[in-house]
Amino acid sequence: MSTPERAMPALDADERTSLESWLDFYRATLARKCDGLDESRLRQVSVAPSPLTLLGLVQHLAEVERNWFRRVLAQEDAPPLFTPDADPGATDGGFGLTEGATYATALPLWQAEIDRARQNCAARALDDTSPFMGGQVTLRWIYTHMIAEYARHCGHADLIRERIDGSTGV
Repeated sequence: MSTPERAMPALDADERTSLESWLDFYRATLARKCDGLDESRLRQVSVAPSPLTLLGLVQHLAEVERNWFRRVLAQEDAPPLFTPDADPGATDGGFGLTEGATYATALPLWQAEIDRARQNCAARALDDTSPFMGGQVTLRWIYTHMIAEYARHCGHADLIRERIDGSTGV
């Protein structure tokens, strides 16, 4: 697998372009943190007792994309993608790894959710709203939340990758 492209967001773009490009920047950052690692390293936990892994982050962010851009924004009925082995009716947000979980399976699911997110956003304005928690949430708020979500998890990915092979700044 080759290192994913990661374009620096433009310094003088309009608001929507800025939001979308920062989200894409962080999506690419997570993909780069996983690049070049085999399955065993992608499953390697950060530091005990935390079960956090790079593969778990990819699964989680596929779930997050699905939640915000499909369930909330588009009001779609989209069941969870990943559930723990112990309780198939439960979800942990994708962090947990089943015995058969692989990056080769998770990556295309994550990418498909990103593609679907882009489709669901394309025809909406930043001020368009969707029902959420008894109120309304704007697409602008969702983009901002997603940027924060990815930034936080890319920080986790930085630390995990450094622990795995010493790689930093990717």
